[in-house]
Amino acid sequence: MVKSFVKQFGVFFFAFFLFACSSANNKPLLIDFSADSSAIAFDNIDRAGLLQLQNESSGTDSTLNGLVSVLQTPSDQDSTLKELPIEGRVVVTDTNLVFIPKMPFVKGRDYLVMTHLNARFGSVKEMLKNDLKPGVRAQQQLLTR
Repeated sequence: MVKSFVKQFGVFFFAFFLFACSSANNKPLLIDFSADSSAIAFDNIDRAGLLQLQNESSGTDSTLNGLVSVLQTPSDQDSTLKELPIEGRVVVTDTNLVFIPKMPFVKGRDYLVMTHLNARFGSVKEMLKNDLKPGVRAQQQLLTR
């Protein structure tokens, strides 16, 4: 009786462990302007990564500001602009990360957002196809205000 219980508990524990390991956050990172277009919000951040960022956000940590790069880029309407970095600060909230620029975003301009949030070295599919690239690639998104 005890052996049967131990065996069932072992099978249950193994199945639970296997399920816990495979339940990865498969949601893509969402990068978009806030509702009033005064900031850029990063949603669907891996929960463990967000907790780590909340623990390290002491206000003077330059690592937090190094996670996000925002560049003003030339567009089809105005090709005279230079690709310039936008200065700002990064704020960690309970559910997401927010980039707040020093100067407001200009309506009609394009902004290239690059981040290493939720970045992975490679997926199982890439490993099986032998298509891994060296290093971790930043995720990029072009936003138009």
